[in-house]
Amino acid sequence: MDAPATPLDLAHLAGWIGRSETQSETLAPELVQRFAATFDREAALAPGAAAPQLIHLCLCQPARPTAELGPDGHPARGGFLPPVPLPRRMWAGGAFAFHAPIRIGETVTRRSAITDVALKSGRSGPLCFVTVEHRIESGGQLAVTERQDIVYREAVSASRAAPPAAPEGARHRRIDAGPVLLFRYSALTFNGHRIHYDQPYVTGEEGYPGLIVHGPLQATLLALYAADLRGAPLARFSFRSGTPLFDTAPVMLNADEDGPAMRLWTARPGGPAAMEATAEW
Repeated sequence: MDAPATPLDLAHLAGWIGRSETQSETLAPELVQRFAATFDREAALAPGAAAPQLIHLCLCQPARPTAELGPDGHPARGGFLPPVPLPRRMWAGGAFAFHAPIRIGETVTRRSAITDVALKSGRSGPLCFVTVEHRIESGGQLAVTERQDIVYREAVSASRAAPPAAPEGARHRRIDAGPVLLFRYSALTFNGHRIHYDQPYVTGEEGYPGLIVHGPLQATLLALYAADLRGAPLARFSFRSGTPLFDTAPVMLNADEDGPAMRLWTARPGGPAAMEATAEW
């Protein structure tokens, strides 16, 4: 039997709308080197060189003391993000607009603000969506604007029927998203969420069949794949998450041309679409 629904006080949570924070750090060539190694790519490392797109997700991340982390490895709720009293949290979707490159050696500043908190009902019960907008500057110039959609929900019953299998794209690539890749990406993004690297926790405490492939990792894989296929950096990239992916099976990157844009999605072999995205140039 599922646990009773958690009461949510929208008026209280809405008090976080408008809250902001700013983080800065210098983009070191060593981080670019580790990013490129994680994704099996080459990257220029000279001062002033343009860094790979979506590396901004590895920059200016919160560095809370270990004592301030919750039992799931995330920073305890009620700081910058509202204290939503639902046990599961995931990156539900978002969008990026790329205005200028982030360059090695420059100071990168991320200015973040909560712009909305909304409640909805889903098949698993109440859902709380928190929208965060980020402005990322490099060397004082606007480089990326980002909308980040975070969803909080109850634990999902394992008995729910799975969605239908996703089709295979006209272009596709197989990725081994095993524990080493997941650990490396967690380290790149200073992400302590235990569902990505702690197998006993994710299976025993949260009831999933394996380690969960990060939403930002999937988005990065799809965006880099789209740029490779077109041979040009992206101007815009938007995505939404559906079903989770686990380290128990490879990840398939799929792509179909869609006029001037490209439609992309991730899935395990024979499984439903996990993340769907649109890339534009």
